[in-house]
Amino acid sequence: MHLYWVYDLPNWLFGILTVLVFVAIGLAGLYPTRGWIRQVHAGEHSHNDIVGFYMAGVTVLYAVSVGLLAIGAWATYSEVQGKTDHEAAVLAGLYRDISVYPEPARSIMQEDLRRYAKQVIDVGWPLQRQGIVLNDEGAVLSEFQEHFMSFEPQNERQKILAAEAYRTFNELTESRRVRLNSVSEEMPGPLWALVLAGAFICIAVSWFYHTENFRMHFWMTVLFSSLLGLLIYLVAVLDNPYRGKVSVTPEPLERVYEQVMIPPK
Repeated sequence: MHLYWVYDLPNWLFGILTVLVFVAIGLAGLYPTRGWIRQVHAGEHSHNDIVGFYMAGVTVLYAVSVGLLAIGAWATYSEVQGKTDHEAAVLAGLYRDISVYPEPARSIMQEDLRRYAKQVIDVGWPLQRQGIVLNDEGAVLSEFQEHFMSFEPQNERQKILAAEAYRTFNELTESRRVRLNSVSEEMPGPLWALVLAGAFICIAVSWFYHTENFRMHFWMTVLFSSLLGLLIYLVAVLDNPYRGKVSVTPEPLERVYEQVMIPPK
């Protein structure tokens, strides 16, 4: 079951809830196991050194695993951002290529590209944030292609411009396809199972410590569980690059529309 609703929460609330969940798990196991752990230690903290060595190994292994996953999530996020930047750059290039065409072909094709940009920004992107792939903007590109192919170059200069514009158009369609294919990119379920199960194991190992002062064990558990919660929050907030408050935005496309495509008044 996907918990996509958490991406609708403010970042601060998402982070606090994640930390509270893991602190609650830590304390929920600490209290009922306290008496049993005291019996295991025979009241003399005889096994704390063994628990310490074991916990060091478990936490190092978990930290390396989560660190690699966090790096992978950030790499995916950056890659998706790069795809959006590239699509915006290609769209701006195509719009400028068309600007040297004669009228009325120029105005018709530039209007097609403006419609495409607005369709992606205003309709397609909000749906992408919900994991929905919209194909309506593809119809706008088809109209542009139809208008583009109906133009007959009259001289060698126009033939060169048409060839360059067509190459850029193909690059735009490819960039769009790559972007749509990345809408559903997220960390696979087995990796999330590793993250969550590993966090629980780390917390469970911490219950095996026996401290004479229970308040000390209480606060150690709270701090340790909070750290694990923050690590998992980091991975979660970078997963699903189009979802949540920390997500890839259509800002590059918006800049192209506002700075390049809006006709001067």
